[in-house]
Parts: sequence; structure tokens; C-alpha cells
Amino acid sequence: MSETAEPPEGTPDICSARDCRAAASWQLLWNNPKLHTPERRKIWLACDEHRDSLSSFLAARSFLRETLPHPQ
Repeated sequence: MSETAEPPEGTPDICSARDCRAAASWQLLWNNPKLHTPERRKIWLACDEHRDSLSSFLAARSFLRETLPHPQ
């Protein structure tokens, strides 16, 4: 059984875009209605630069439910 390593204390959450290491500013809440119950929300994190591209990817598939600021 493996455990997920926690990031060091004080390390910012990073953007979910491939190869991006920028701090997250946004939470993109989504679900796949074919797999998830309507109330379930998965979260992708986004920096300011990747917010639109990640949102567009999810919206094109009708997965995006809500975009919120990411608490720092």
C-alpha cells in the first residue's frame, strides 16, 4: 500500500496544466455525468495563464460546473 506524499509546508498548490509549475489562482469544479453523480465535483487547479484553456477543455465536453478563486 502506497501513501501519497504531501508537499512541504508552505508549498503553493500548482496549476493542473501539463508542465506548468505556477501557483494556482483558480479552482475548476467539474464532473463527468457518465461517471459521476450530479453532486460530485472534481477539481482542477489553474494559474491565470491556463484558466481559459483548461476551462475550454472541460466546457467543450460539458464537464465544467463552476470556476472559483483558489484560496491561498
